[in-house]
Amino acid sequence: MIVELISVGTEILMGNIVNTNSAYLAEKCASLGFSIYYMTTVGDNEERLSEAIKTAIQRADIVLLSGGLGPTMDDITKETVAKVCDLELVEDLRSREHIQEYFAKRQLTNITHNNWKQAFIPKGATVIDNPNGTANGMIVKTGECHIILLPGPPNELKAMVEQSVLPYLTTLQDAVFYTSMVKISGLGESFVEDKLSDLIAKQTNPTIAPYAKEGEVHIRVTAKGKDEKEAKELVKPVVHEIHKRLGNFIFTDDENVTLEQNVIELLEKHELKICTVESCTGGLLAGRLVNVAGASEVFKQGFITYSNKAKRKLVDVKKATLKEYGAVSPQTAKEMAKGAALLYNADVALSITGIAGPDGGSEEKPVGLVYIGCYINNHVFAKEFHFTGERSKVRESSVANALSLLRHSIIEYYEGGFKQEI
Repeated sequence: MIVELISVGTEILMGNIVNTNSAYLAEKCASLGFSIYYMTTVGDNEERLSEAIKTAIQRADIVLLSGGLGPTMDDITKETVAKVCDLELVEDLRSREHIQEYFAKRQLTNITHNNWKQAFIPKGATVIDNPNGTANGMIVKTGECHIILLPGPPNELKAMVEQSVLPYLTTLQDAVFYTSMVKISGLGESFVEDKLSDLIAKQTNPTIAPYAKEGEVHIRVTAKGKDEKEAKELVKPVVHEIHKRLGNFIFTDDENVTLEQNVIELLEKHELKICTVESCTGGLLAGRLVNVAGASEVFKQGFITYSNKAKRKLVDVKKATLKEYGAVSPQTAKEMAKGAALLYNADVALSITGIAGPDGGSEEKPVGLVYIGCYINNHVFAKEFHFTGERSKVRESSVANALSLLRHSIIEYYEGGFKQEI
């Protein structure tokens, strides 16, 4: 099945918002084994949107449109689809009741007239319930093409996709697909691809697709079969071979498991308590950890020691260390981690200190220089990193690599290290 994505909204074209919907929808369609050849972004213009829809219908089995279903005059997606398909717009009582209930739950009695525009659908369309907003989605069948209309706000779109759209798309599959997502930390994308180059070169079914995420490499292994059992059996030996080659650098085969979740599970497994001490990342590391359900069992304390005074006062970094080596140094990173662990009775502590930019760098200590300190099993060490990109990228890279460093340290000190040579 061929899918085409159309994002509607002048605000996307103007760069006012980032189009995350297309990436999300593409990933979901790929997991079902559908092919995506085109993604289009169109402004709130009926003529151009009509042309994009007509083109998509001619070359795709499924067209997914996001955006333009709201109550305002520039929300024209539904109306344009109806014209292209030569369908009358009719009021859907279920959608009208949904709008009434949405406002009633929020104790809003003044429903402006334009809101009722969202209760109209192309005649014969199937309504997709929206649990998080007023604009229901809909499915319109024209010829052999399935047109699926979804609202633009990501929290609305994603809920509708998970609850209604994915089950519908599953019924359109011409085969069953099964995917295993092998996630790796501590190795670069080019290194991983080199180690798996022979597998990738001869791939047919299953397919092997590597791609990089911040601080991680993901390998998507997808097989096609007559049923789920057959597809799983095709995936299994390939995933086994990847594990054989990359070993403990792999932290999960489950697409839903994050690196921070794996770290929390390792801390729980070995009954370890952790503290974090952050300078340039300003609490991002602690935020990643506490975003995991159950983190309270292992997370003791998080500190933001942005100033030298805070480093001295909160985690006992020596004034002499800061004077001689500076805040961005392996010596300071080690004292930050060790100080937090000893002062607050933690088994493990992670520290981050660096220059995120855009200012503050020098020839000796350029922007992007970051030291990550780790106190574990009565040992303390610091690792030097050089990151590139804007300020937010440097900070995100620092956190991702801190999590990876912690994961590898736990395996090294508490699980006998890595068993194979890479």
